[in-house]
Amino acid sequence: MARNAIVVGGGFAGLEAAIQLRTAGLEVTLVSDRPYLWIYPTSIWIVTGERVFEDVCLDLADVARRHGFTFRQGKVESLSAARRAVVVDGQELVADHLVLAIGGTPLKPKGVEHTFGLSGNPENASRLHEALEKLVARGEGRIAMGFGGNPKDPSAVRGGPVFEVMFNVVHMLRKRGVREKFQLAFFAPMPSPGERMGKKAVAAIQQMLGEMGVEMRFGKKITAFEPGGTVVFEDESRLPSDLTVFIPAQGGHPVLVASDLPRNEAGFVQIDGGCAVPGHPGVWAVGDSAALDGPQWRAKQGHLAEVMARVAASNIAAEVAGRPEREKSYLPHVSITCLMDMGNGAAYVHRDATREQMIPLPVVGHWMKKGWGAYFKASKRKQFPRLPGM
Repeated sequence: MARNAIVVGGGFAGLEAAIQLRTAGLEVTLVSDRPYLWIYPTSIWIVTGERVFEDVCLDLADVARRHGFTFRQGKVESLSAARRAVVVDGQELVADHLVLAIGGTPLKPKGVEHTFGLSGNPENASRLHEALEKLVARGEGRIAMGFGGNPKDPSAVRGGPVFEVMFNVVHMLRKRGVREKFQLAFFAPMPSPGERMGKKAVAAIQQMLGEMGVEMRFGKKITAFEPGGTVVFEDESRLPSDLTVFIPAQGGHPVLVASDLPRNEAGFVQIDGGCAVPGHPGVWAVGDSAALDGPQWRAKQGHLAEVMARVAASNIAAEVAGRPEREKSYLPHVSITCLMDMGNGAAYVHRDATREQMIPLPVVGHWMKKGWGAYFKASKRKQFPRLPGM
């Protein structure tokens, strides 16, 4: 009889785990509180009106039907690693293998409700678009964008999308001929935000911000946000703003924190290189749910989440086949890779254990990223073959 698996979470890691486990012959149930996967990398264009909400959603029930696994929409209320069980909307589900891909939860600095963001609730992108259009219609204003850190786990920072939104908003304002009417600022608590991408990348980003006339407020801890969006720093200095975009770092998901799972200081699930949870046979954690190991500059990204999902699925398949030793590890694949969009072009950024790269891609890079968004949907729907490395 085929073994069964429950995958908790319908993001990049969860969906890839469900697809790979079903391909390996397991009976798979994917549980998510949303009926869609939110394609986070392309949500930046909702802000500037180049995409609408539906463009950035991938229907999970449709993907499940195409791949032959079961999709169940529901809220995960609790879990037991010891019994490999989850409670979904009051009903307990038990599996031979439990894959945790439920993600993390955004940290909440004081007054964060006075900001707009892209993380957390996907509806935030649409709210930000509406607020930006309202401010542009006013004809002038101050816009501040930034991101926060998590000293307990620096890998859980979400900086890249904020840079992309800033670049795209600058491009939008220039196209509309109103750039000079708006004061723009970028803020972060790190002395050199973006440094995880490498020295070349962070230098290029700061140069671009300077050339765009964006004020930079770096190296000061963010203590609060005031009504209207003004940013307050630890030295009591302030950054006035009419519209503030802020993406906080993440901590462990409340369901994981309240469970019997081993976790790091930030609340993420401890795993070995094969994505197995030590001390709990048949329990695995991938993507943002997991505590990453690796180099100091490691970061949680969608491509690594999918790598971890494939590693976990391969090791689960090996166990089901009676080969208990771990066959694969995600650790050799830890890297930072992104196509940083700027509205009128992009830059390919890559960092791994041996090299750092930043390759400017004027004009074509913007369309390459949009093409990736279409490819991602089509490949998950089995309408286009999966390309190696993508």
